[in-house]
Amino acid sequence: MIITKTPFRISFAGGGSDMAPFYEKYGGCVLSTTISKYMYISIHPYFDERKTLLKYSENELVDHLQEIRHTIFRQVLTDLQVHGVEISSTADVPGGTGLGSSSTFTVGLLHTLFCYQGKYVSKGRLAELACQVEIEKLGNPIGKQDQYAAAYGGLNFIRFNQDHSVAVEPVVMPTDTYKRLERNLVMFYTGEMRSASAILAEQRKNIQGDEKAQNLLRMCSLAEQMRKSLQNGDYSVFGEILHEGWQLKKELARGISNPAINELYTLALCHGAVGGKLLGAGGGGFLLFYCPEERQDELQSALPLKRFDFSFERNGTSVVYIGDKYWQ
Repeated sequence: MIITKTPFRISFAGGGSDMAPFYEKYGGCVLSTTISKYMYISIHPYFDERKTLLKYSENELVDHLQEIRHTIFRQVLTDLQVHGVEISSTADVPGGTGLGSSSTFTVGLLHTLFCYQGKYVSKGRLAELACQVEIEKLGNPIGKQDQYAAAYGGLNFIRFNQDHSVAVEPVVMPTDTYKRLERNLVMFYTGEMRSASAILAEQRKNIQGDEKAQNLLRMCSLAEQMRKSLQNGDYSVFGEILHEGWQLKKELARGISNPAINELYTLALCHGAVGGKLLGAGGGGFLLFYCPEERQDELQSALPLKRFDFSFERNGTSVVYIGDKYWQ
């Protein structure tokens, strides 16, 4: 058996500029970090080598790969021609909550299958292949940031170049700044899960217009500003940048926010939060706030939401267990 773990991510600034209609014209960038919450995928030969068993939120036992209902499983297993196996996936966080679960799964699945085949594939290549699967082959209206975040891990500034190349640059900062930033961030679960596809499809269409493109250009500028301040050991403006970025993001598409989310956000600002955002495409999932430690108890008491504790993660997708090896 082989088991991999692949981290989920939180994005701070620049989200949306990782979509091709934007970065092909202007170039894009995001600042994000992976967190200590993971997707675990295990694989071993199935006792009946003529069949493939998949275990996720559902169970699928198939004779042929083309029969698989789960689109990512079907595409990746078909691409790599892996069959006669049992694969299980479990996660610390449910899908549809804004932490990049789909891309985390895709990166983790690719990593697991290549390990099973006895092949080494770099993190950059895993991210690139995951983008090909989700965006090019399955036609999902998403960007590239989640795949690269999950593969590389860590707190990074990620550039999306006009020629479709991607550069992942770790944000180097004083240790104290890193720890203070980590401690001053707090997340709450809104209790709402949503499909991001409709919101992202509208956003993808809207950013091809000049007005929304200007929003994204400003959001990229904020990502640059955020990186520079952290490198200089200054985390004091982080909350203000989060706040401005969230105001800009809400204008990119309908459904990114709603009256209930807006009310919670305003309440948070009245009880210690300096700024924040709804993670992912919008509509539900997790609210992230920058709030000084000394006011976090006040914030937690004011919000009728479940707090979600996390820490930063540095390693990206990794193999955590190799038992009896079965090379293909």
